[in-house]
Amino acid sequence: MQLIDGKNTAAEIKAEIAEKVAARKAAGKKQPHLAAILVGHDGGSESYVANKIKACEECGFRSSLIRFESTEEAPLQEKTLLEAIARLNADPDVDGFIVQLPLPRHIDEQRIIEAIDPAKDVDGFHPTNVGRQSIGLPCFHSATPYGIMELLRRYGISPRGKQVVIVGRSNIVGKPLAAMMMQKGSDADATVTVCHSATPNLADVTRRADILVCAMGRPGFISADMVKDGATVIDVGTTRVPDATRKSGWRLRGDVDFDTVAPKCSFITPVPGGVGPMTIVSLMRNTLIAAEQRD
Repeated sequence: MQLIDGKNTAAEIKAEIAEKVAARKAAGKKQPHLAAILVGHDGGSESYVANKIKACEECGFRSSLIRFESTEEAPLQEKTLLEAIARLNADPDVDGFIVQLPLPRHIDEQRIIEAIDPAKDVDGFHPTNVGRQSIGLPCFHSATPYGIMELLRRYGISPRGKQVVIVGRSNIVGKPLAAMMMQKGSDADATVTVCHSATPNLADVTRRADILVCAMGRPGFISADMVKDGATVIDVGTTRVPDATRKSGWRLRGDVDFDTVAPKCSFITPVPGGVGPMTIVSLMRNTLIAAEQRD
């Protein structure tokens, strides 16, 4: 079994991006500028945005954070958020921006996503980018799926001709990853099955996978009897579970029961340190592309 180290791979890619940014500066071009909108104080979102800001520093980017308070007593008005998005769309100094999800339940997430200029949609969530991705046209790829594809490429794991099973059909991971995996090309060309809550006999399907991607948000759900010997397992799950031994009182756990599944695998990603860092570095990559397109 070989561990797929997303943390080290992401560090390598950030160094590559930083070199390109240094070359831009030497050529008199501006730094890429990534902005983020954060609503409220969700713990996971706070940590994720902090990691994005740190990654911007490491890549030589400028970063901006726009915060909005939202409570049950004083909920943020959707109109206010849409106005902030319009300002970022119109700001020539901002190359790309994200609206950190999840948003409070009273805000229509899809309306917010569709308000973002597709040319600045570095999360790759806008229907324009999703549609272009689905038919293999240039676009901003969804960050987590792109990070998974890059991990596979850098570890020499080709999906070509393989049975790929994705457990989870979210718009953020499952659906866009399936679209990327089935495109023509040596880095794709897979036969893809997408499973979800209505899939009968799930274990029978997952056991056929040469590459198994787990993206459900159900900690420890994938057990050893659900995985074929020699499979590559990509664990996208990052659920906070209580842990009294940690100062924080919690730890991250993936969708895979790592201790029992890992011995059966040829390759497996850990949680944390697997897919998570690659998601952030994919966002950096998209921001660099956005800056280059605006030169």
